[in-house]
Order: sequence, then C-alpha cells, then structure tokens
Amino acid sequence: MNRISATRSELLARRAGIRLAIQGRDLLKEKRTALMREFDRLSADAVAAMQDLEEKARRARASLSEAVALEGPEAVGSAALAARNEIGVRLTAKSVAGVKIVDLEHDPVGRARTDRGYSLAATSPRIDTAAEGFETVVEVLLDFVAVELSLRRLAEEITRTTRRVNALEHVVVPRLEKERDFILNVLNERELENRVRLMRARSRTDERARQTGGLAERSPA
Repeated sequence: MNRISATRSELLARRAGIRLAIQGRDLLKEKRTALMREFDRLSADAVAAMQDLEEKARRARASLSEAVALEGPEAVGSAALAARNEIGVRLTAKSVAGVKIVDLEHDPVGRARTDRGYSLAATSPRIDTAAEGFETVVEVLLDFVAVELSLRRLAEEITRTTRRVNALEHVVVPRLEKERDFILNVLNERELENRVRLMRARSRTDERARQTGGLAERSPA
C-alpha cells in the first residue's frame, strides 16, 4: 500500500477498475451458464448414446461369436476383409459462447448384402447378421465421437472460465476495493488535517484581530 499514490485520480481509477472487473465477472458467469447448459444437454445425449452403443455392441459381439462358431473363423475373416470400406465424414461446427461445438456428418454405414464385397454363395445369413450388427455399432460410434469431443471442449472452457471468475471475484475485486479504501482513508485524513489547520489559522487570525482591535481602543485620540 505504501507505493500507492493516494490521489483523487487514483481513487477514480480504482473505482473504474472495480466496475470493469465486476462487469467482466458477470459476463463470464453468463458465459459459464450458457456453457453448462449446453454441457448438460450434450451429457444427456452422450449417456443415451453410450447406453445404445453398449447394447448394440453386445448384440454385434453375440452375432459374431455365433458366426465364428458355426461358420468357422476363416470364413468370417475372409468376409470381413472383403467387406472393408471407407466412410466419408464431414465436420461442421457451431459456436456456443465462443466454444466450437462439433457436429460430425458421415456417409451411411449400413449396406445391402450385395454391397459388402463378399460372395453371397460362400457366406451365410449369420455373417450378414454380424456384419449388419457391426455396421450399426460403427454408425452409433461416429455419432458419439462428435458429442464426446464437444463435451471435452465445453468442460475445458468451463474450467478456464471458472478460474477467471474466481480470480476476479476473490483476488482482483477485493484487491481493488482494498486499495480504494486505503486511498479514500488517506484522502479523508488529509481533508480532516486541512480542516483542522484551517480552523487553527482562522482562530489565530481572529485572535490577532481582537488584539489589534483592543490596542486601537486603548490608544489616545
């Protein structure tokens, strides 16, 4: 505090700084509220998607196990190699309180039996069922990836915003208020001292005036 210049301009600067810090804190709180609202919405979607993914993956694994057991691992492996395919994906984004929320669009994953590349004569419906099950799993997984990425970005930004809110609320604003109060106290003390000096000066002036008046009355005409 000893380095602070206790002047009116510094007092005004501290008051302006406090107003600005409070405004910034309030804006950050509004941003955090918007981010948390979007996070809650996506979290509900993510939980539903995860449950759906787990169920579809369980069914797909059961279909695969059945196909391997009845058709043999070589037949299933050969069909899997023949069915390999690329899936086109496109990322788009929207901004929520300055955070990019990802949306992933992709080509259809599911295919007809005749489009999977393996010989229908050399395979059975069990392999078709397993292929269809895992195509469904991949489709749900692609949808889930975009949600998970958005959730991570939102969580990181919520954490950063919370740190900034806490810094303003518990460090910056209290420090500025303490400096403001210090400057105000010093200025008030100075004003009080000036008033006391002024009163003393006036008292001395009045006393001299009375003494001068008394001497004038006693002097001969």
